[in-house]
Amino acid sequence: MTEHVPNARDDVRDARRDDGRRASLTAMIAAEPDRLRRRSISLGVAPDDAEDVAQTALLRAWRSIEQLHEPGPGQMCSWLDVIARNAAADLARQRARRPVAALDADLPGDASVADDVELRVILDGALDAIRALPDSLREPLLLSVVDELSAPEIAERLEITPAAARQRISRARKTLAECRESGMSEAL
Repeated sequence: MTEHVPNARDDVRDARRDDGRRASLTAMIAAEPDRLRRRSISLGVAPDDAEDVAQTALLRAWRSIEQLHEPGPGQMCSWLDVIARNAAADLARQRARRPVAALDADLPGDASVADDVELRVILDGALDAIRALPDSLREPLLLSVVDELSAPEIAERLEITPAAARQRISRARKTLAECRESGMSEAL
């Protein structure tokens, strides 16, 4: 069995079968452009989605215009209503299969975004200040704060005395405090 591939002859044959139906559909939509949108809303579609349902219905009507038995205005209105009802039902089924999460509740407010940006700037400044510390101060500080090691454990790892480890941690903290007081913008 071979699959039928549409060609130019099919377009001509469809145009002959059209009998002015597409022109009638175009005239009806031009005369009342919000008709399908209002119909969608009357079918229970949310106003935000009504335009999408209306567009889907219009596209389906355009593609299947040859299935319209009587091209009269009354028949076309009824036919469009059936297509709109089917498009609304398809949207409802699609939403039932894949519920849409409400974004409004998840979106941070403007103040929250500004706070997050400000916090990020501060953290970036702190990281820059830590990176700018000499290795002899940065390593003991990170072992103390990040790894939560005691001064004797740090001293053992770095092969220095516990007093030297405490002194280096103290100097690193003092340097960072000075940097924070100056707005963490100065390089060390």
